[in-house]
Amino acid sequence: MMEDFTGLVFLLVIAIVVIWLYILPITMAQRRNRSGLIWFLIGIVGSPLLAILLLLAFGDAPEQPTV
Repeated sequence: MMEDFTGLVFLLVIAIVVIWLYILPITMAQRRNRSGLIWFLIGIVGSPLLAILLLLAFGDAPEQPTV
């Protein structure tokens, strides 16, 4: 009985970490003036770690002039 509960908690923790890894590039992109949707898709196609590393390498996008 206790092993089932421990396994369930372990799977829940893993699921939360995976979801967080897919959300992190979205928030990082928005803070860097980039499209969160595009970076989410990059994370889906490649991997969330690849998207995070690319965002760190590219840095902030230039500010768009306001009209």
